[in-house]
Amino acid sequence: MRKLLLSAIVFTALASCKDDDKMNNQDINYTKLPQEFPFSKLATVNGVDIINGGFGSGAAAHPTRKGEFYVITDRGPNTDYLNGKKFPAPNFTPTIMHFKINAEGNIEIIKYIKLKNPSGQPITGLPNPAGMGSTGETAYDSSGNVLGTDNYGLDSESIVAAADGTFWVSDEYGPHIVHYNAEGVELERISPIGVNTGSRKLPAVLAKRRANRGMEGLCITPDGKTLVGTIQSTMYVPTKALATNTTLTRIVTFDIATGQTKQYLYKQNGGASDSVCDITAISSTEFLVIERDGNFGSQGGTKKVYRINIAGASDVNGTDITAVDGLKINNKALEQSTWDEITTAGIKPVSKILAVDLVAKLGYEHDKFEGIVYLGNNKLAVFNDDDFGILDDGNGNPKAKILPKTGKVDKGTMYVVDIQ
Repeated sequence: MRKLLLSAIVFTALASCKDDDKMNNQDINYTKLPQEFPFSKLATVNGVDIINGGFGSGAAAHPTRKGEFYVITDRGPNTDYLNGKKFPAPNFTPTIMHFKINAEGNIEIIKYIKLKNPSGQPITGLPNPAGMGSTGETAYDSSGNVLGTDNYGLDSESIVAAADGTFWVSDEYGPHIVHYNAEGVELERISPIGVNTGSRKLPAVLAKRRANRGMEGLCITPDGKTLVGTIQSTMYVPTKALATNTTLTRIVTFDIATGQTKQYLYKQNGGASDSVCDITAISSTEFLVIERDGNFGSQGGTKKVYRINIAGASDVNGTDITAVDGLKINNKALEQSTWDEITTAGIKPVSKILAVDLVAKLGYEHDKFEGIVYLGNNKLAVFNDDDFGILDDGNGNPKAKILPKTGKVDKGTMYVVDIQ
């Protein structure tokens, strides 16, 4: 089956090589950016249009074809309600969009790839049941009726496009890293609770991620051997009340061949409400990472990219990745410890320097700056999550997500910016 899949990928690549060679042998025309992605209407709820957008929760470059990209949605449109979320389009399937910058410099959609379970059936973004990655969230429809769960549901947040044509996707439920084939069919699901994975697992401590703050970023090293993921915010280790170091979050690496993992500490500049989002590789040890808050750029929002290096950082995996509270110092979890205590224990976080401040550089307007791709030559592609054009009205119902500076509905947009 794997040989047939690879043969199909090779055949497709050969069939289009003439156009690809033309694109690869010239500079990509990014001068027409920023540009919005095309969209249609997904649904209308209480008179509010929900757009079929959401592309920009994560992004990746095509591994061989210059100027081609993949962007992914999250679990779908939702609003806060009681102990969970309302899903106004509960049958929505998390989707990958494959597009290119054509010779004229415009965004041209190539294909949409819906994510599917191992049997080839489309999944939803509904929460996983207990024991399979549940965050404790309950799903409701627009009328407040309880919906079911989905064993293979995903709150997808980042994407890796591998050289063999497959995809790796990280999410905020399990948190899971899921391997999909070129058509979006699940091949393997790797999680901290050992769901559907056999011996390949993520460190057990990662299951203590906060709801809706799981593995927000994912990339692959340039040699194609290691996945590198970012946890969005401080985890509740050992408990919510005791996790007092709200600037500490974690980076996890996963060796694709062996399943070996490592963990590194990352010190956020912001506080508990801020997010460490997407990550993109510069080398096997250097990466670019998003830090942002939840405000619009024109309303004092923080939208920054840091260049980090894990080479001198300490692996805090400990000797037993099944330990649910992870490595401890002075009998305290790392999230309980101050940075001074962590330093005294000889543990070094990743190093970081500012690469670009998007608000200062571009006057960046969007709130959810969530996708980045390093293009080389100090250029960075930047993507936002438009939340399907809606926000929560405070009562669990959707309202239009309006950009305060322009007065327009927020839409997924691609930018290219120079970085330090």
